[in-house]
Amino acid sequence: MTKLTAPIGVFDSGVGGISTLQTLAKTLPQEDFIFYGDSKNAPYGEKSAATVTDLSKQVVEQLRAHAVKAIVIACNTATSAAKPALITAYPDLPILGIEPALKEAVDAGKQHILVMATPLTLSRPKYLAQRNRFSDQAMIQSLPCPGLADLIEGGEAQLPAIRRLLTKLLTPLSDRPIDAVVLGCTHYPFIEGLIRERFAAGTAFYTGYSGIAANLKQTLQRQQLLRTDAHQQTVSFYSSNETCAEIKLYQHLFEHGIELD
Repeated sequence: MTKLTAPIGVFDSGVGGISTLQTLAKTLPQEDFIFYGDSKNAPYGEKSAATVTDLSKQVVEQLRAHAVKAIVIACNTATSAAKPALITAYPDLPILGIEPALKEAVDAGKQHILVMATPLTLSRPKYLAQRNRFSDQAMIQSLPCPGLADLIEGGEAQLPAIRRLLTKLLTPLSDRPIDAVVLGCTHYPFIEGLIRERFAAGTAFYTGYSGIAANLKQTLQRQQLLRTDAHQQTVSFYSSNETCAEIKLYQHLFEHGIELD
């Protein structure tokens, strides 16, 4: 295996990054991917920034063992808390991170934007600076969602509890004129349908996936690491839980998502 044909590593605190992986795999169909979910330590969004950084470094070492040519941090919390430290620690490895798609919503002219994310993501200076940057262009409300990512880790079995938590989180906002929702945690798109039910028809939703996919493609092209051969893509899954059930869950979510009905 040459560096050109090496796989791309993708990681998250658990299953959430699989939603990002779906977009990356479709955008780059000739690239191989290795996904690593740190489900043993999920969720990251309610841990300290230092703990998230340490855990992220451990995951990067796991992916480096597979000789990946680039790494995508498919976790908003790990991106905000750990990305700078990872880039410093691994200067020869392209490391990209997903960001809350607040700019995308503002650029689309939305005026009343709700950002749903983990408590840690919403407390980090990077998000706060971005929110302040756009505060004169739109009304931006940040909604911490403690416990939501953890429930989504359980898949379809947790749907009743997920619905109850969404009711608790979103009912107080029912009278707000929200025209855009930013899903600032990669777990949340798996239940986008349930979240959409709580808002008016036509409310726009943003994830940031198209941005990270385009960034990855441009980075690989710039470093002459983008595959152009007729290669059949492979996607492999690993988890810190190291159980067959966990890997089957990852594969099911990648292929089918969470069945909401």
